[in-house]
Amino acid sequence: QVQLAESGGGLVQPGGSLRLSCAASGSIFTIYYMRWYRQAPGKQRALVATITSGGTTNYADSVKGRFTISRENAKNTGYLQMNSLKPEDTAVYYCNANIATISKSMDYWGQGTQVTVSS
Repeated sequence: QVQLAESGGGLVQPGGSLRLSCAASGSIFTIYYMRWYRQAPGKQRALVATITSGGTTNYADSVKGRFTISRENAKNTGYLQMNSLKPEDTAVYYCNANIATISKSMDYWGQGTQVTVSS
């Protein structure tokens, strides 16, 4: 069974930084794309950043130049480095990954980690 576990959220002042981690565990053959989403109170879940197995990245316009998505394939772990944080970045951040096991490939989700940007 495959599981994703996020960590690294917390409370930070505006202008500060946080690094989120997403560790995949289980009988993993390969991880295709990894994505970070976020959901603010009263809003729909929104895509923040994507990284493919080859390392190609894409970002939402609202985070371009401030957030960096990366991955360590040997550790089955993805990261989201968030700099110059703003109050509007406050949300629950979710990791999503398309993972292949010996028998199938499907999307998996983490449980979410809270990020609060406030003075």
